[in-house]
Amino acid sequence: MHATLAFNANSPSSRSALLERAHALAGLRLGELAQHFGVILPQAKSLLHAKGKLGTLLERALGASAGSMDQPDFPHLGIELKTLPVLSNGQPKESTFVATAPLHNLSRLEWGNSRVWRKLKCVLWVPIEADPHFTVPQRRIGQPFLWEPSSYEERILRQDWDELVGLLNTGHRHVLDGRIGYWLHVRPKAAHKRDTKLHGDASKLMDKTVPIGFYLRSALTTELLLRLGSFSQHQVADV
Repeated sequence: MHATLAFNANSPSSRSALLERAHALAGLRLGELAQHFGVILPQAKSLLHAKGKLGTLLERALGASAGSMDQPDFPHLGIELKTLPVLSNGQPKESTFVATAPLHNLSRLEWGNSRVWRKLKCVLWVPIEADPHFTVPQRRIGQPFLWEPSSYEERILRQDWDELVGLLNTGHRHVLDGRIGYWLHVRPKAAHKRDTKLHGDASKLMDKTVPIGFYLRSALTTELLLRLGSFSQHQVADV
């Protein structure tokens, strides 16, 4: 573990303090970080069943204070924390969950006060090595980066949100599938026991008992990695 790495249970007082703390994690293996906090990570080679523990681990290391409240992870800074599993070729492994899709009072919702926009106004992305040859504890943390959507990016996200919520609001949930939306789309919430792959008619969200969520497509996070961050061997080298 980094000889100079120190953890502070208090929430960071500024964006610069948060970024300094986040950058100090780059290069660490998840097992090292977990050991410091007494967290046991599964020895599996998939992040599927470790996402909850991993999210909690990073929240503790970075001083997130929102907990289960419906607001960004760092409320006083207006910053949401998102992990980003990245393959060895530098591509995101999957789409990124943003928020559960509302099913009631949709006509009163506006983009500006939506849960999705609250979560995406400012995001601290923390890349995580997603090479399937390594177990979860062996995987390393990449170089974190901060993203605030530009006016163009917000416009695209808002157009997607308007279209998707409009279909939900008019009772057209049955036509929603993973193909609708340029950067933002909806699908059954990951890890749900009735989650299905999104292909053709099988992806139609007919069952109203299945919770659905808004997800960012990997096309967007790929672009962000290329423009704002990266996951190179140099950046994650042990220090």
